[in-house]
Amino acid sequence: MDDSKIVELYWERSENAIVETSKKYSRYCRYISFNILHINEDAEECVNDTYMRAWNSVPPHRPNCLSTFLGKITRNLSYDKYKKYNAEKRGFGQTDFVLSELDECVPSSESVEQTIDEMALVDAINRFLTSLTQTDRKVFMRRYWYVSPIKEIAGAYGMNESKVKSILFRARNKLKLHLEKEGVL
Repeated sequence: MDDSKIVELYWERSENAIVETSKKYSRYCRYISFNILHINEDAEECVNDTYMRAWNSVPPHRPNCLSTFLGKITRNLSYDKYKKYNAEKRGFGQTDFVLSELDECVPSSESVEQTIDEMALVDAINRFLTSLTQTDRKVFMRRYWYVSPIKEIAGAYGMNESKVKSILFRARNKLKLHLEKEGVL
């Protein structure tokens, strides 16, 4: 079913909205969640919570891109669950490692001022992403949005792991320089 029709089902408060969302996006959302959590049951729970969050958000919100809207909800729910587990010292997977790769490039949000500056950071990162080649942008997004393992990225794009690591290393360095130039760092 077309995304606009699914969104319309949400606006009509039809329970078929959840059914159609699940048919079309369950694998996509599960992929995102599992790459963060690495536990099937928790990933499935986050996907189900994504549907509930979407149900409660539409209306009043009308997403322009349903996949991005659902992906963002799934990521946020998965990271919240990840943080809870990490606080309980039940850390797992490579999520900490993937996030730490960006630590030197992206400032953390710990104060109100930094939170306000996040909008400028988002704009700067979006401008940075448009400056990358299509392949570099895809590799970057697979690693840092979908938290995909390097081996999986290499296989998806017909590269060796060394090439993927090199692309990511150069992209992080370019991102850091870009953010410094933009005055975000």
